[in-house]
Amino acid sequence: MDIDARRDDKKDARKVSYEATKDQLTAQVIEELKNKIGDLEVKIDELIASRWSPRAFDPDFLINDEIIKALFEAARWAPSCYGDQPWKYILFNKQDATAFSSALNCLSVGNQDWAMDASILILVCANKNFNHNGEPNRFHQYDTGAASENICLQASSINLSAHQMGGFDVQKAKELADIPDEFEILSFIAVGSILDQCKMNESQKEREVAARKRKPLEEVYNINTWKK
Repeated sequence: MDIDARRDDKKDARKVSYEATKDQLTAQVIEELKNKIGDLEVKIDELIASRWSPRAFDPDFLINDEIIKALFEAARWAPSCYGDQPWKYILFNKQDATAFSSALNCLSVGNQDWAMDASILILVCANKNFNHNGEPNRFHQYDTGAASENICLQASSINLSAHQMGGFDVQKAKELADIPDEFEILSFIAVGSILDQCKMNESQKEREVAARKRKPLEEVYNINTWKK
């Protein structure tokens, strides 16, 4: 995949730096976000209901340092066993083209195709051992997942979007970011602004506008026992 060639095709496009106000995003994009809310069986907070994982990002959209710090601040306040906070994130910003391309090349080809248009990529890692005593932490994945969801919700709260990915080469990512052996690499997260629908091709429109589906609520939990 020739990533640099695709970037060159877009080099004359207008670059937009994100400022932390909702009114800077188009009404159309905000309306598209609302349309992704599925058929709720019980009313929940709109921030949770409207969170989704797009694969059509605005390639010309750049995120400033203040917003990036806010994403990681959200992760910082996630709950964790013993307050151990096993998570560690490695940021790859599109504004550093070389590093961003290297991170992108860790992804599967299918993920590269759309993630290259995101503003940033985040490599998600978790310490397999507790910091306070060095013993194995069997909750390291669980806790880091909670912190990563905080990143996604913080992005949604300012009308950005995040898409978490499992399709990538773990060894390439480990070598790229020099990840220590005691840390497990869990995922990548792409963050950016959703592409205006008027700029989407037909396959993007079909995929991005489609309603989300979830299991019925009755299949999500049981009372008192596994069996109904």
